[in-house]
Amino acid sequence: IIFMVAAPMMTVGVPLDLPQTKAAPLNQDSKPITLSIRQTGQVFLGEDELTDDTIVAKLSSAAKDGFEERVFVRGDKRVDYGRVAQVMAIVTGGGFKKVALVTEPDQR
Repeated sequence: IIFMVAAPMMTVGVPLDLPQTKAAPLNQDSKPITLSIRQTGQVFLGEDELTDDTIVAKLSSAAKDGFEERVFVRGDKRVDYGRVAQVMAIVTGGGFKKVALVTEPDQR
């Protein structure tokens, strides 16, 4: 199951132009692990660039709660949709089940 959450003040890692949606606001009680995908398709954990082969290992190292850790994926609105799906498949295929897409709140 993949969730979409709006994060109005969430600035983690590299700057991105997030898409806008009417998704429910983000509960920021506990800090999730956040992956960012630039328009070019590059993936970052914080400010560290990852290759597809290292995503799961780096997430596992950062996850205090193991595979129960929440993982948020921030994809620039101009990144290819297939690339976002590919990264999410890598994350969920690696055992992480609490994965969500992060968007900006719709300003309309």
